[in-house]
Amino acid sequence: MRFSAELLWAVLEDDLPPGATGLLVGLSGGRDSSCLLASLAHARQPAGARGARGRGLPLRAVHVDHGLQAASDAMRDSAAALCRRFETSLEIVRVEVNVAGGASIEAAARVARYRAFEGVMQPGECLLTAHHALDQAETLLLQLLRGAGLKGLSAMPVCRPFAQGWHLRPLLDIAPRDLHRLGKTLAVEAAEDPMNRDPRFDRAYLRREVWPRIEARWPAAAGSLARAAQHLGEAQASLDTLTRYSVERLRDGEALSVPGLRALPGRERLHVVRLWLTEAAVEPPSTARLDEALRQILTAKADHEPAVQWGEHVLRRYRDRLFLTASVLPALGEALDWPLSTGSRLPLGAGLGTLRWAERAGGLDPKRLPERVSVRRRQGGETLKTGPRARTQSVQHLCQALGVLPWLRDALPMVYAGETLIAVGDLWQDACSSVAPDSQGLGCVWEHAPPLT
Repeated sequence: MRFSAELLWAVLEDDLPPGATGLLVGLSGGRDSSCLLASLAHARQPAGARGARGRGLPLRAVHVDHGLQAASDAMRDSAAALCRRFETSLEIVRVEVNVAGGASIEAAARVARYRAFEGVMQPGECLLTAHHALDQAETLLLQLLRGAGLKGLSAMPVCRPFAQGWHLRPLLDIAPRDLHRLGKTLAVEAAEDPMNRDPRFDRAYLRREVWPRIEARWPAAAGSLARAAQHLGEAQASLDTLTRYSVERLRDGEALSVPGLRALPGRERLHVVRLWLTEAAVEPPSTARLDEALRQILTAKADHEPAVQWGEHVLRRYRDRLFLTASVLPALGEALDWPLSTGSRLPLGAGLGTLRWAERAGGLDPKRLPERVSVRRRQGGETLKTGPRARTQSVQHLCQALGVLPWLRDALPMVYAGETLIAVGDLWQDACSSVAPDSQGLGCVWEHAPPLT
């Protein structure tokens, strides 16, 4: 069947997830994405029109300006002209591309681009990109040359959750020549990205120098490799299904059981941790890096608390549980002033929640305390008497007894009346500053606190 705008909409209708609220085309200004937008806009229906649900959804475009080359202005202008012609809203986002840690400029630009997409997407919106069958084949070849595993060799999915909605690739079964033929029919004019002709970049070199020879020998190579990638994707999905059972069996709250991981064969252990990271929306490290991280964590002595960092993430072991944390952890900053009165609230900062005073039986006695208290970061050596018959204990000991995660102890809000510690969040309060158990006092409530145990 000849590819057409009608066929594109039919494909999109099949792949459109329930609950989709709109369509957002990633429009570079180049030929592929311009043909995609023109095809969709040409055959769409007015918003609210009856019939196929996809065609009545709002359609708009976003152009990401990387500012990496002289042609950036031409790409942006081409995108803007196309959207004017097809009466489609266009949002232009300028980004800075930071190349660090040995990453290629291609990879860094891709990361910046998808972060920009993520930032402009609305709830339930579907991001549409113009990846086609040749892109799928090229991706498989490049991943093979990098020595990728099964997940890396898997096909780009047609639909995946992304940001507040989904990322759809409706052209994955379409050859670029068919897409461009339709674009010519619609009189699409597009700019050319010079990076696509620069052999310094792997994909450009493959497309210009290698692929013509492959296709001359094997004319159906693009479709064959795309099918192979799809088969590998199906194999990865089956492996994920089996691995998910192990993840759920070893899950211990936000963590994984370390004894359970030790009992698994090495390869299965890698699959479990990799899937656990992926489901937490974290890109796992390389197989070699992850294997070494797990070796260090699982073989460390029982009284040690090993931590292995990669990028912005850290794997940590504590009391036979494996945790995933950010490399930069939440911690209180400067001391904060807080009125001591019912309902008074104190935001602690990003990721730290809010403190609130509430009436509570056995709470703190306002008559013994100043009108204003201060909230400070833990310094070490603090002590507290937590009950009439309890002995004075260090906050460190109280944290250990409760199992407060060591890397979150600097997030604990220490409430002071003058220089006297009267409460630690809503975990403990000073018995010497409290009313009788059957009397009403003020209790500290820690709302939206980070998970501490």
